[in-house]
Amino acid sequence: MALAVMVAGLAMGAQVSWAQGSVSLMEPAAPLLPAKFGAWTRVDVAVDAKTDVGSGAALLGVSAQALGECGEIRSKVAEYTRGGRRIHVEAVQFGDRTGAYSAFTLVERPGMRVGSEIGVFDADGVGGDAVVFTVGKSVVLAKFTGAVTAQDVAELRPLALAMPKAFGNTGAVPILPTLTPTKGLVGGSLRYALGPVSYAVQGGVLPAGSLNWKMEPEAVTAQYDDERGQETLTMLRYPTPTLAKEAAKAVQGEVPGLLSGGARLRQDGTLVLLATGTFAGDAAQQMIAGIHLSQMTFDQDAHPPFKVVAAQTFTLLENITILSAVLGAGAVMLGLFLGFGRAWFRVLRGKPAAVEAEFLSLHLAPQNKPAVFGGRDSATGV
Repeated sequence: MALAVMVAGLAMGAQVSWAQGSVSLMEPAAPLLPAKFGAWTRVDVAVDAKTDVGSGAALLGVSAQALGECGEIRSKVAEYTRGGRRIHVEAVQFGDRTGAYSAFTLVERPGMRVGSEIGVFDADGVGGDAVVFTVGKSVVLAKFTGAVTAQDVAELRPLALAMPKAFGNTGAVPILPTLTPTKGLVGGSLRYALGPVSYAVQGGVLPAGSLNWKMEPEAVTAQYDDERGQETLTMLRYPTPTLAKEAAKAVQGEVPGLLSGGARLRQDGTLVLLATGTFAGDAAQQMIAGIHLSQMTFDQDAHPPFKVVAAQTFTLLENITILSAVLGAGAVMLGLFLGFGRAWFRVLRGKPAAVEAEFLSLHLAPQNKPAVFGGRDSATGV
């Protein structure tokens, strides 16, 4: 009976874990910005009573409502010094990497140099006196006193390594930005929106209210400038092809250039693709015709180059370790429960808690006396 209750309890616990679909790990509330990184040391920031710049991040004046739409969780502002030089650092943490990348494209400016090849940034942009980069679920803005050099970017490596990391589902890479064609793409022009506010702030060519945001689509806007002319590419991704088809019909009524031939529209499964600008009709059609969800392969680096394989492997091994520990602890507890239960039951019956080991024997020793046969010298005389 006790065994059945224990097994039922373990089974119930296993069902709860399976129903959740994965093991959720709560990371400790580590500081968003470290007290020191490399040779840079944090100093206190005076809080402005009007702007409260000491407790929140401005991120180059990005709309607070747009950051909230990306899933902002917490933020931190700090000043760091080294040898008389100063860095102003702002960090904002979001619910997942998707929200962080959307916020990154809000902060990134056209003309920024994208991709520093430092190797620890998920995405980064460098321009003027500022460096913007993402690590895990966070977006960081570092403003230097003077133009940013390659050495300045390299010195941010320890800061990126000290930032909280993203694991499991929160570290998933947004797929839609990876589909953006690279030929003619203006550096720093790619925008990734998850809602109407961020889409409008990013300068989307379509009315933000007409994209059915309650169905949680994703939107990418990118600028192109090359020998073909100047073009704006809009990519929308919906949960189902039916919703994408409805969105494509709505877009047809919002873009006059589709009637005059100055724009091209294509719906492919869950994608809605729109090209508007000065590209020739054939060039614009060729651009959107070459975009497919199936073109992404598992060995293809994302754009920007997110590094998630190691994090996903670590999460899998961590979950396996936790499951093994839980099963092992359950087995030990079950053994102790049965052992002590048996001893308690024997005591209740007036017997000692433990008994001496019993040995089985086949009793192969001789059971009868050996036969005696008479000889000439025997008493019988036989």
